[in-house]
Amino acid sequence: MQKLLIATGNPGKVKEMQALLTGLEVELVTPKLLGLTLEVEEDGATYQENAGKKARAYSQASGLIALADDSGLEVQALNGEPGLYSARYSGRVGASDADRRAFLLSKLAGRPGPWAARFHATVALGQPDGQVEFAEGNCYGEIISIERGDKGFGYDPIFLIPTLNRTMAELTMDEKNRLSHRALAVKQIRPMLDRLFRR
Repeated sequence: MQKLLIATGNPGKVKEMQALLTGLEVELVTPKLLGLTLEVEEDGATYQENAGKKARAYSQASGLIALADDSGLEVQALNGEPGLYSARYSGRVGASDADRRAFLLSKLAGRPGPWAARFHATVALGQPDGQVEFAEGNCYGEIISIERGDKGFGYDPIFLIPTLNRTMAELTMDEKNRLSHRALAVKQIRPMLDRLFRR
């Protein structure tokens, strides 16, 4: 069976991608499973640049088709922060997800709510010949000051979806994989995956 490399070391993202790619006739592998240690500097000016760099680097290093993503939380009251820097948003090295959530809420303290926000994801599908395809997805909601739920990761416990009155961390995996930013982006690129792995 052909292999598709999920180009991330983030266990939460791996779990989501595995669920999103159910039914694809391919063996999903991770860098850890392959013993592949690769540091790709995410210094691009856009999500697409970062996702493309990761997909290209992992594909060429492994000789496999690689699926990478770059995603972020954008809060309107903070002029789109943390955005590209969502995974490094705390001002200190070694910060946890909880540290980043606390830092974000400290920046919002005193600003009038509700705090409109969106999660954005750009996925990149890289092939060993250097070719890369992209797709995007957005999920809209608002930031709340009290954490709710334990099913997600990152900013999920403080990202409320008003139409459901639940945070991203209160959704089941099935629910999240119908409406999350990453789910919508993967759905867009799924036809390309189907074509590649039918060859």
